[in-house]
Amino acid sequence: MGKLRITWKRSAIGYPKRQARTIRALGLQRLNHTVEHDDTPQVRGMIKAVEHLVEWSAVQEGRE
Repeated sequence: MGKLRITWKRSAIGYPKRQARTIRALGLQRLNHTVEHDDTPQVRGMIKAVEHLVEWSAVQEGRE
């Protein structure tokens, strides 16, 4: 299973509260914070819901 690297790039102010809760559920704490998650359909769905606020990329196995 691959990994996804997600970085919070735009503030959630002015967007529905549900999107701010999705950002928190992804484990993002502040702007420009980056987290890694397993590549699952659930995480992909959360990214899709807030794709206008985050940047993401797939992490290659064996690389940091």
